[in-house]
Amino acid sequence: MDVVFQPVLPFAPWLVPHAWRMPGTMPLDPADWLQADPAFAAQMALRDHLVATRAAEVTAALPEAAPAVEELFDLVLSRLPPLGHRVAPDRVTRPDGVMVALDRTRPLPTLARLVQQDLCLLAPGPDGEPRLIAASLCFPAGWRLAQKLGRGMGRIHAPVTKYDDGTATRVARLFAALHPDRPLWRANAHWSAAPLFNPRDEGAPTPPHRPDAPPPDQWIRSERQCLLRLPRTGAVVFSIHTFCVRAQDLTPDQRAGLAPARLHHSP
Repeated sequence: MDVVFQPVLPFAPWLVPHAWRMPGTMPLDPADWLQADPAFAAQMALRDHLVATRAAEVTAALPEAAPAVEELFDLVLSRLPPLGHRVAPDRVTRPDGVMVALDRTRPLPTLARLVQQDLCLLAPGPDGEPRLIAASLCFPAGWRLAQKLGRGMGRIHAPVTKYDDGTATRVARLFAALHPDRPLWRANAHWSAAPLFNPRDEGAPTPPHRPDAPPPDQWIRSERQCLLRLPRTGAVVFSIHTFCVRAQDLTPDQRAGLAPARLHHSP
């Protein structure tokens, strides 16, 4: 599946020391939660295709997630007009002119077709650890929704070497303190040569190591990740806005900071 490139990378986390350290969160203006960038139409066309052909792979929910999914659905609808969407009682017309029927019997596939962001919902499990209870996930970066659904944060991040016990403790405190009126955001970045829809089985063989200098077929993939707590159900929304930018489209300062940042390569 094709990769859609953004013309610019609005935020380079490797240039901000705090943002480049895990978990690297920063305060988020609630009005800036959902965004539509210049790649909106092309990314949404990919999302439409995935929902039409692979809905079971890109959307899933546990039965107990229904109230939180409903609250998320209403919240997203309320945030669409400033992005250029035209919202009617039974349909939404996106800025690219595509009409999406508002099907509340299929809320996650509908949400996946409304915004560029992937939307994950987390709620405390029996042991109190936040676990993934629902998601619309069209652009996974090397993981499968089916293998993460129902799992806690520690188990979800088991393959991530940087996610050690210290990081897990900080993330747990962050989730516990997250307030509906004070959302947070962070960003990551890595070299990639994979399509936007890049599911990969946990435990699959690691691809061969790539040199620091990226080959011509690689680009930087960056995720703008936001965390906000839903006021009614208390579930946490983890949204992911994926950017793919070619190295030649970075600013001079962004390119100059790449070498010391030592971005890793991802399948």
